[in-house]
Amino acid sequence: MKRLLAYLSLCLCFLPTSAWERKGVSLSGSIQSDMLVPRNDSGTGAEKTGSFLNNTYADLLMQSKYLDAGVRLEFLEYPLPGFEKDFEGWGVPHFWMKGKFGKVELTAGTFYEQFGSGFILRTYEERSLGIDNSLLGGRVVVKPFTGVTLKALTGVQRRYWDWNEPLISGADAEIGLEEFIPSLKKKDVGIILGGSWVNKYEKVDEKIYASPIYRYRFPKFVNAWDVRMSFNKGAWNVLAEYAQKSADPSFANQYIYKKGSAVMLSGSYSEKGLSILLQAKRSENMSFKSTSEVSKAIGISSAINHLPAFTQDQTYALAALYPYATQLAEGEWAYQAEVGYNFRKKTLLGGKYGMNVKANLSYVRAIDRQFFDTDDLVQKTNGDTSKFFKWGDETYYRSFDLTLTRKLSKAFKLSLMYVNQQYNKTVVEGHGGTVHTNIYIADGKYQFSPKVTLRGELQYLTTKQDQGDWAFGLLELSLAPHWMFTVSDMWNCGETDLHYYQGLVTYNIGQHRIQGGYGRTRAGYNCSGGVCRYVPASTGWTLSYNYNF
Repeated sequence: MKRLLAYLSLCLCFLPTSAWERKGVSLSGSIQSDMLVPRNDSGTGAEKTGSFLNNTYADLLMQSKYLDAGVRLEFLEYPLPGFEKDFEGWGVPHFWMKGKFGKVELTAGTFYEQFGSGFILRTYEERSLGIDNSLLGGRVVVKPFTGVTLKALTGVQRRYWDWNEPLISGADAEIGLEEFIPSLKKKDVGIILGGSWVNKYEKVDEKIYASPIYRYRFPKFVNAWDVRMSFNKGAWNVLAEYAQKSADPSFANQYIYKKGSAVMLSGSYSEKGLSILLQAKRSENMSFKSTSEVSKAIGISSAINHLPAFTQDQTYALAALYPYATQLAEGEWAYQAEVGYNFRKKTLLGGKYGMNVKANLSYVRAIDRQFFDTDDLVQKTNGDTSKFFKWGDETYYRSFDLTLTRKLSKAFKLSLMYVNQQYNKTVVEGHGGTVHTNIYIADGKYQFSPKVTLRGELQYLTTKQDQGDWAFGLLELSLAPHWMFTVSDMWNCGETDLHYYQGLVTYNIGQHRIQGGYGRTRAGYNCSGGVCRYVPASTGWTLSYNYNF
């Protein structure tokens, strides 16, 4: 059956869609294949783990008036570096059908869902991190009135090529008050109230013995709930959210029976070239996994929920060397403030073409945790106490970013960026102390003609900790609409004197994209939204193919 489904998925990807469209059915999909021919590299420590490694995904989506369906083939028989042995294999782990009956939608199979900001439920796919924690089961979505959405679901969660046994169930409701209060709509005010509930049911046979007398008893039911409110009017937007989780002893929280909680307040303003963002979040003991088995719940696998990091998502190579991962079990106070302003054209600061300035401040601090000073094991399992507004002793992460972007002529655009970081490597990675960095970035783009563009980057990172200073350079030549040539080098000029060089050629034609090259990849953490996965060093030839239809 697995081979048959795989064969049908590939065949349907290449079928012409015109015949289907005449019947009111649309077909779409994609193929993504990332390949590596690895080499041993004594300089970087990269090891040749196979002759040919690749991660391949083929998605197919069918849509019609009353029925949608989807399927995905995954081939990771010889996975890329950074994907554990659990990824090895191939098959069709994603398959679903959705019936649309007026105000009701019914989904059966695998699906992704998020309640609110994801504090108690977020299932999603992030291939670069190796995350796919979809649910296998059923979901119903009902929209009985305009502005009202009700959801209910149940299923088991995917973990690599298997499914965790515990049953995950939940419900969510959102109501747009402006649809029921005419005065709000007249004043262009939107208010949405939401609430969610998630339950994990697990039959736990295993007991962890702490002594010949005491043993841990795991709860069969773990419940979490969430309430939220969003307000928007014109340029203003405010979101407040609170979540709580019942006792959930696990390896992550050292088997304590304390409840978990998370609270967030976020406000933004955006109008006429000015944007302001202010955010604050406090969380403690919010690691929520779909199984209590340590071997299946370690790392980022089996996660039911997600807490955003409230730190700047860095896209430049050196600024992303020390990315922050949300500390779910330990808890944290996280703050972020960002201000952006566009200076208008033909002004003193804006110049002939205008200028954009953006500043971002992110700060993450430990919460105050006071552990019970007692030999009574029963009391110890209650965990700790903490004052809500009091900080702990450690700073987990701090960064200040300042970016200036200005068009100096019709053909040339320049961006300058300064980043100051404080990164607690011991907290995030388990060792290394605190790293302080200053990063300087220049990014320039010159357009020779409508089809020819040259972009270059120069970056420098200074630090007295870890491996010392780094330098990075990149040149990217684009010959629209088909070709792009990229060369780059990241050099550790502080300690190892290693160069991580890359050369890439990209070709686009129609719905196809092919990229090939050769180079080194540094060992480190790949992060997105506060979730991180360690990726080992690699050296070799790379080839990527993407097709969308």
